[in-house]
Amino acid sequence: MSIELTSILGLVLIFLLATVRSVNMGAVAFLGAFLLGTFVLDRSEEDVFAAFPGDLFVVLVGVTLLFAIASSNGTVDWLIRAAVRAVRGRIALIPWVMFVVTALLTMVGAVVPGAVAMMAPVGLNFATRYRINPMLMGLLIINGASAGGFSPISIYGSVTNGVVDRSDLAGSPVLLWVGSLLFNTALSVVAFFLFGGRQLLRRRVATEPEPEPGSSAGDPPADTGGTATATATRTGTASAVEATTLNARRIATLAGMALLAVGALALEFNVGLLALSIATVLILAWPDATTRCVADVAWPTVLLVCGVVTYVGLMESVGTITYLGDGVAGIGIPLLAALVICLIGGGVSAFASTTGILGALIPLAVPFLQTGQVGAVGLIIALAVSSSVVDSSPFSTSGALVVASAPQEARDRTFRGLMTWGMSMIVVAPVLAVGIFVLPGWL
Repeated sequence: MSIELTSILGLVLIFLLATVRSVNMGAVAFLGAFLLGTFVLDRSEEDVFAAFPGDLFVVLVGVTLLFAIASSNGTVDWLIRAAVRAVRGRIALIPWVMFVVTALLTMVGAVVPGAVAMMAPVGLNFATRYRINPMLMGLLIINGASAGGFSPISIYGSVTNGVVDRSDLAGSPVLLWVGSLLFNTALSVVAFFLFGGRQLLRRRVATEPEPEPGSSAGDPPADTGGTATATATRTGTASAVEATTLNARRIATLAGMALLAVGALALEFNVGLLALSIATVLILAWPDATTRCVADVAWPTVLLVCGVVTYVGLMESVGTITYLGDGVAGIGIPLLAALVICLIGGGVSAFASTTGILGALIPLAVPFLQTGQVGAVGLIIALAVSSSVVDSSPFSTSGALVVASAPQEARDRTFRGLMTWGMSMIVVAPVLAVGIFVLPGWL
């Protein structure tokens, strides 16, 4: 059996063992990487660890630590109250506000995982406070990032259009952007109604004016849809004024979050390193109140994602992607080949870098496109959509951030839901994308 097939079967076995035995899949993946790299490939430990996603590890730890601090010191509560007042208590609008804001961030150049890293913790806190399904909130944030992610000045868009130009293919940056935007918007409408959006349409939160000093503590504003809101997570006798006003710690935390946005978007600093640095400064400033937040980092999610990505990276290093691409090249039916290459793009991108997949797979489509039987613009859009909407997989950076940002009691459920949705998108998205953008022959 070839090494490529062995690595693929190993990945299937990792999924089966972790599912049947109910253990952390990342730990099983590290075991698989050790066995494959040491005993099958005869690689050194440096070669095995070369695939470890250090940048992803730092992103997950840094972002979740920063927002654990923000949640602990009441900054997130302050943001939630401000946002609810802004939408005048219409709960159904809150997920769509997150969708639009995330899309705008990536549209103007934010890295997709960076935008999700900033929006997911806030959005999932909204979901917890107002009983919005975490799946609904998480998917609209991720889809929003993909919706804006292919604009001509965005990272995904720049990479895709650059590869198209270098391959001497016909392309349309505007159609690529619009196609991704419309597809992700439609997908979000489906997710909205599939995960409880219809019930949200009937619910409102009564927005309240700022309380006067000395007023009694209260729960979050009342839900006027006929059911009570979730009980406030904080207890004690702190006044409502304290819960809704800014103090030194909240101002410093808000400044840190703003610095994260500016540093990641405008100055192109590493999101993980910057978030971890800001969190560390806050811990140094208020050690008694923030040191315990280190325990709130989503360590099981970090282990899971880093383990699986390490194994997949080892697969890539032995040429598994090239092996699959060569198999596609042998297909004599261009339309079927287009579907297969989109399926490969979706399947691999669910576990690996979407940017890397776009750069690797578009050149594989060149032989099919040169026949003239498949429209270049249509296939490029289909491949871009297929490779990006699977970012909802919990094994991708965006999906992992949503899982890590979910409340502890809902984290396992959110992980399973995103895994089901993300794995289904590996098949559903390519079929729909090819059917919409390639099959009619209009692009």
